[in-house]
Amino acid sequence: MKNGAPWVGDQVRDEVTGRSAIVTDVRSGRYVLRALHGVRQWTALDASRLTVTVPLPENRPPRRPSARRHR
Repeated sequence: MKNGAPWVGDQVRDEVTGRSAIVTDVRSGRYVLRALHGVRQWTALDASRLTVTVPLPENRPPRRPSARRHR
C-alpha cells in the first residue's frame, strides 16, 4: 500500500467485479489488475471499491538462497 491506497504488487478485492486480483500498474490514477490465476487483465472501474487483502510484502514468495557461492 502507498499512503493507504492499493499499489503495484498488492493483492486486492475488486468489489465492482467481485474478483480478486494483483495490482500490476497504476496509470493516471487508474488501477490495472491481473487475475490471481491466468492472464486476464482489466482496469478497475471504481478505485474506491478496491480493498487490499494481502499487501505486497506478504504477497511475495519467500526467497530461496542463491545456488551461486559468493567469494
